[in-house]
Amino acid sequence: MSFTNIQIDDALLRAISACGYVAPTDIQRAAIPAALAGSDIFASAQTGTGKTAAFVIPALQRITQPATTRGRGPRVLILTPTRELANQVTESVRNLGRFLRLKSATVVGGVAYPPQLRMLERPLDLLVATPGRLMDHMENRRADLSRVEILVLDEADRMLDLGFVDAVRTIAAATPSSRQTLLFSATLEGRVMAIANDLLRNPVEIRLSTVIDRHEGIEQCVHQADDLAHKERLLDHWIAQEELTQALIFTATKRDADRLAQTLAARGHSSAALHGDMPQRDRNRIMERMKMQNLRLLVATDVAARGLDIRTLSHVINYDLPMVAEDYIHRIGRTGRAGATGTAISFVGPGDWVRLAGIERLTGARLTREVIPGLEPRQQEPRRSSGGKGKATSSRSRSGPPGRSRSYGPDRAPVTGRGPASGRAHGAGRSPSAARTPRARP
Repeated sequence: MSFTNIQIDDALLRAISACGYVAPTDIQRAAIPAALAGSDIFASAQTGTGKTAAFVIPALQRITQPATTRGRGPRVLILTPTRELANQVTESVRNLGRFLRLKSATVVGGVAYPPQLRMLERPLDLLVATPGRLMDHMENRRADLSRVEILVLDEADRMLDLGFVDAVRTIAAATPSSRQTLLFSATLEGRVMAIANDLLRNPVEIRLSTVIDRHEGIEQCVHQADDLAHKERLLDHWIAQEELTQALIFTATKRDADRLAQTLAARGHSSAALHGDMPQRDRNRIMERMKMQNLRLLVATDVAARGLDIRTLSHVINYDLPMVAEDYIHRIGRTGRAGATGTAISFVGPGDWVRLAGIERLTGARLTREVIPGLEPRQQEPRRSSGGKGKATSSRSRSGPPGRSRSYGPDRAPVTGRGPASGRAHGAGRSPSAARTPRARP
């Protein structure tokens, strides 16, 4: 299947070619035809799989056709959880719509209101927005959503994690009931399933391969850390490696991100922090430095890093494990993008074993344990037990499947056997599917 086999406008095809797209990705092959046919979409897709184009292309194709309702409000509304992801989607809209007479706008927090008000007063074809700022404009009666034909919820799971469930429902209620809704999420369970049941109408459900398959190009490993000082020594070891060209380092809090970035800078590293308390212009400048490879180490929180698309990122380092297992998938998906390979490293402190267990349940495989000579942990890894008290298991280096442990010398050459842990979650290896699941919109 090629893009020329899809019934889309010639101007859009030219833009697709100019962007360097050769053939649709799995999510694009499954979602674009269904969306063009007018179906609601309920899709599981990670970042780096081409999912943005999977909804932007059908949205732009709709705009090439006559509007069904007169007015100034947008015909397409795309909701994203963060400013960074909104900016990424806006860039995709700009690139794919370069040969169209497109009137689009972006409404996000962290920037001044007056320019956004001027944009919303003009006729619009497409609006990209974060829920919080759009709600502000709606409450002040500045945003007219009565003309929306397509509503896109991008990374819906993250929007719900950030507490936007009520805002999403309110925004959806302000759009016509006849709209088409396209929902993309890393997972299709729990609260995401509940909101899909409310907002989608007889959607086409698309589930790609399992988490393990989607990140098969990313080498994942775990280091046990006794305390904060041990974490810092492990981090020093990794950032000293020549193979690390650029790294995204995740911390649990904004304060930790600032502290660690300042510590690394004081040691002579090209580093910066990225988090939600920073002005948008500063965040944009830092992201541009990363893309231009003028910055080697970026220390960030989960919210700030959503939407980052840096092709030269070789490593993701989980200095702190995420509170929610699904965030681990989003984090490591920042590397190994568009078919490239990458490395994801996680530091596991004494209180992190439950979180690690959740991540391993989600991925369906035991992550490789690594031990660096001279940086061995003092404590043993707790042994998981199906019941009763946990027992300790040795963290010594050994090869082969039983322990999934490796030991590395100073030059990163493996002392024992090498290779990521094998294993699949239930249903692994399935080809993309697009099966209809009947749901009714009230």
